[in-house]
Amino acid sequence: MPNPKANAGLERLYRESGWTLRQFAQEINRLGTGRGTPLRYREPSVHQWLKGHMPKEAVRPLILEALARKVGRPVTHSEAGFPSTPGDRQPDHPSTVEGLLNLGRQDMDPSRRSILGVGLFSVALTIPNWPDVVGRMEAAQKGDIQRMGMADVQAVSAMTERISDLDDQFGGRTARPMAAAFLVNTAAPYLGMEAPESVRKAMMGAVSDLCYLAGYMAVDEGLHGLAQRYYLKALELAGASEDHLTFCTTLRGMSVQAVDLGHGPEAMRLADAASAASPKAGSRMRAFLVGQQAHAAAQTGARVQAQGYLREAEVAMEKAESQSKAFGSYDPSSLLYHTSQVRYELGDIAGSIAAMEQSDRLRQSVYRRTRVRHRCTLAERQLELVSRDSVSVT
Repeated sequence: MPNPKANAGLERLYRESGWTLRQFAQEINRLGTGRGTPLRYREPSVHQWLKGHMPKEAVRPLILEALARKVGRPVTHSEAGFPSTPGDRQPDHPSTVEGLLNLGRQDMDPSRRSILGVGLFSVALTIPNWPDVVGRMEAAQKGDIQRMGMADVQAVSAMTERISDLDDQFGGRTARPMAAAFLVNTAAPYLGMEAPESVRKAMMGAVSDLCYLAGYMAVDEGLHGLAQRYYLKALELAGASEDHLTFCTTLRGMSVQAVDLGHGPEAMRLADAASAASPKAGSRMRAFLVGQQAHAAAQTGARVQAQGYLREAEVAMEKAESQSKAFGSYDPSSLLYHTSQVRYELGDIAGSIAAMEQSDRLRQSVYRRTRVRHRCTLAERQLELVSRDSVSVT
């Protein structure tokens, strides 16, 4: 057989990355491990890819994501010289409702869970801006004439609250299948029904909130690609319904996901976008947004900026605590968690532990999921401090 033709597209991307063959292979292996499929590629494999040998189909998304993270922009199959696969071909303009139903159905189906679970977190994800999505919602194809009212909107909101309560108590693995089933069977179909414009917008906002919750719970299971897909649907619907609150909350949630995965610059970009999209935020909402900016800035090493954001969040929280109306679950315990994260990112492990312990003492007992997660983080840092001190003594 004749030798394959060198892959010029992949070669260009490789040169742009500035990697060595070894670094390229190591990044692919790292992403494979993060996806739950450990790999052991070495320099000869990368060399063969550049010479035109086609990587395995399951490895191509890892190559594209690795390159996208390195060069800071989306990388397509065609740009990398790879053929498209059936799963990559999407309708040119899929409707929001159709896309939402497809996503929810896949998430409902236990046989699809392993496929959904291999989705990668993408740092090159295109995030819509508020002006780009506000007021834009394609008309759904209508079948039988049906109408909905505010009572239906209230039912979707109430169900979302119940699922959120279950998440607080037992975590996303327990509650998310319910959210997916409710989304497909009840919530999404409402978007195609007849209703006054005010009711339609209210319903889009309610379904947006449900999508955000589903994404948040997917993060809890480590299904980061799936979470991003839910988050994007939440942004689309929030913009269409002119729901600033859910739009900003979703961007912030995406920033939390990014920072927890160690993608500081992406987390900073998303946290800044959330803050910019909420110019009239109240005190508690401001603390909610700025606390996340502080954590993201600290992870990028911007010490002065991180400390400035943290002080701003503390002032906003003081104002919020003096008022009667709360915002969600962001309270002094939550702010202390951000204080702990900032201190840890800036190298103050002992200070991080102290803030985390104080946060744990103030946290309301209803938030069992959060308590378990944060106590695990606290234990890890206590062990890290003991290990460091032992090395110093030795």
